[in-house]
Amino acid sequence: MDHCSTESHKALTLLKTARGQMDAAMRMIEEDRYCIDVSKQILASAALLKKANQVILRQHIDTCVKEAIQTDKGAEKIEEIAMILERYMGDSAN
Repeated sequence: MDHCSTESHKALTLLKTARGQMDAAMRMIEEDRYCIDVSKQILASAALLKKANQVILRQHIDTCVKEAIQTDKGAEKIEEIAMILERYMGDSAN
C-alpha cells in the first residue's frame, strides 16, 4: 500500500486550497463582506473538500480494498466503504 502516491499529493493540494478558501471566507466575514460572496467562498471550499474525499476514497479502493480482496479479507473493507457511502449520501438510519 502506497499512501504517499500522486493521488495523496493531489488530495493534499485540494485540502490546502480548501483551507485557503476557508481562511478567505473567515476574513470576508470579519470584514463584513456581502453575504452571497461569503457563501460562494464557503461552497467553493466545500466542493474542494468533497473532491479531496473522492480522491482519498478512490485511492483506498485501489490499494487497501484491492489488497484485502486479493487476500480474502475484503468483507471488512467493503463494509467500511458502505458506511462511508451511507454518511456521504445522508443515510441516518445507522
